[in-house]
Amino acid sequence: MIADLSLYLVTDPDLCSRRGVIETVRRAVDGGVRIVQLRDKTATDAETVEQLLALSAVIDGRALLVVNDRLDAAVAARARGARVDGVHVGQNDASVLRAREVLGPDALIGLTANSTVHLEAVRALPEGTVDYLGVGVIRPTATKPDHPAPLGIEGFREFAARSPLPCVAIGGVGIDDTEHLSAAGAAGLAVVSALCTAEDPAAAAAEFRKRWLAASVPRVLSIAGSDPSGGAGIQADLKSIAANGGYGMAVLTALTAQNTRGVRAVHVPPVDFLRSQLEAVSDDVVIDAVKIGMLADASVIRTVAAWLDAVRPPVVVLDPVMVATSGDRLLEPDAERELHALLSRATLITPNLAELAVLSGRATDDWAEAVSAAEQLSDQVGVAVLVKGGHLGGEHAPDALLDVRRGLRREFTGPRIPSRSTHGTGCSLSSALATRLARGDTPEDAVRAARSWLRESLHAGKSLRVGGGNGPISHFAGLWRRGGTEAPGDAADIVASWWRDTAEIRADIDDLPFIRALADGTLERRPFLSYLAQDALYLREYARVLAEASRLAPTSAEQAFWAESARSSIAGELELHASWLTPAQGVSAATFAAEPDATTTAYLDHLRSIAFGGDYAEIVAAVLPCFWLYTDLGRRLHAGEFGDYAKDPEHPFASWLATYADPAFEGATRTAIAYAGAAAASSSADAAERMRRAFTTSSAHERAFFAAPMESQRPA
Repeated sequence: MIADLSLYLVTDPDLCSRRGVIETVRRAVDGGVRIVQLRDKTATDAETVEQLLALSAVIDGRALLVVNDRLDAAVAARARGARVDGVHVGQNDASVLRAREVLGPDALIGLTANSTVHLEAVRALPEGTVDYLGVGVIRPTATKPDHPAPLGIEGFREFAARSPLPCVAIGGVGIDDTEHLSAAGAAGLAVVSALCTAEDPAAAAAEFRKRWLAASVPRVLSIAGSDPSGGAGIQADLKSIAANGGYGMAVLTALTAQNTRGVRAVHVPPVDFLRSQLEAVSDDVVIDAVKIGMLADASVIRTVAAWLDAVRPPVVVLDPVMVATSGDRLLEPDAERELHALLSRATLITPNLAELAVLSGRATDDWAEAVSAAEQLSDQVGVAVLVKGGHLGGEHAPDALLDVRRGLRREFTGPRIPSRSTHGTGCSLSSALATRLARGDTPEDAVRAARSWLRESLHAGKSLRVGGGNGPISHFAGLWRRGGTEAPGDAADIVASWWRDTAEIRADIDDLPFIRALADGTLERRPFLSYLAQDALYLREYARVLAEASRLAPTSAEQAFWAESARSSIAGELELHASWLTPAQGVSAATFAAEPDATTTAYLDHLRSIAFGGDYAEIVAAVLPCFWLYTDLGRRLHAGEFGDYAKDPEHPFASWLATYADPAFEGATRTAIAYAGAAAASSSADAAERMRRAFTTSSAHERAFFAAPMESQRPA
């Protein structure tokens, strides 16, 4: 059996504490754990059976379940209806030969190993007896005090290189070991403490999984029909998978005779051959995601469903091909029923409006009806639904992602792209989504990235000049243009994602004692003046950074804007500071008499390093938080979000608070956001990532800057 060993949870009842093993497993599997090993040395066989029954129910086919050592308990739990996929045994536990004999050829059998003697014993076993080795410990761990000498990363690397079987690293494994162990040849990570003790096992598992996937290329299988003209079906899927950074594989469900003008004939191979294709792939390759397209009849659908139940890939994107462009139904009623039953096995469903109407039994004549129908379908089948509004009229082409179980409802829109190169867009989008999800993207991020890529490919489709009908999209247009796989996305989407990245920072700022006291008028004069003194030092250097942005700006409009922003920092904002700090002298040397504290120094060092070592795009991303965070804070202060007193003209800091919500500054902020977004949209993926890091780092410095005045007042 070829199993996905990438993230392997070993349970520990003591570490799971009051949350318990069952709930810990449920959450960890939600986050992406692929194998769960029940390990409870103190439980009786009867208690182990009950735990296996409960775990089987809560896992519900989303991961493999094995039990440590207790072969008899595994057999008993199976007899009572639990899905127990195998056992993991130690060198002194039940014989792996007996385990294989009792559990059968499809069971998952693991064996602990950490020495040359163990490897020799494994090589002496009949082929197929053991599926993987649990190798460790990597470093000392309290969960197994009698462990052998730690191997470390290099010791594991040497062992894995000599092993005839996949090796899972176990023992003291933490999140920061992920990339190192992957590079050392690990087939997966067996984690105990880092998941069992996590405050949020789902989030912890998702982070492990994302970092693991980032170190490899996702293996994505398309199960669909063919299109000899290359624009749709598996041909489009394989291009889409490659364009989005995956390794594509394909299992054919049907052969078609078609071109850009239409379908002429369809041939459906026998289901035995379909089954053989599926088994040939999954017997040899760990599959990270599956995209399902054309399934021609009920027997084909049942065959695919049975294979999914056996293999349980972590990501399944189902594009329910049911209705032709003409509006004709493509499936017989019994096949439609089987397809509806298949929906619950998916991670994400991507129907067009006509298919959504069939699946939901609802009208989808306008966007509101379509979104409501998708929400109903998500609730009924328990999976996410992406409803696509491309077939609606109007200037915009909306999509909506809905997942009722997770409370997710996100709409995406963009101007309609006038093009006849639309052949295979549904196939291409769904396979792009499967690839993105297999790379560790959240569903929302996967949709956003796949849409950006698809829109770019639609724009470029006409240049291919393929066929006389509805031509294909240009799957690799962006790759050819940029030499990378990341579509830049719309400028507004990019900066909006940066803003979302700083949500925690902004929430922290809202809760800072300095901000709360400033809003309710209880802030003492001393910390306020301390803040102003440091801010004066900051503004003087910040203006120089803005001047550098002006010098490097690519257009005269941007050059003028950043130059004016630098002037305003000196001529406007510093004058207000001086009215508090040095009212008699105005802006003078005395305004800058304070010594820069560690927080101010760190922030300015960050800005200077970018301004005089980076480029224009990175500079404008780094200075943007000083516009955006202050404008946002000022808007909410004057909206009464921090209490009505902040709006009172008699407030002791009324003149200062008024500057936060100055309409002119708000307009400048909108311009700064637009320039930063445009710079990111025209940058390479690496440059855009540097911009994002510069923005989030500056935002963190802003948080520290707001916190510093009250911190400095604390007694030593």
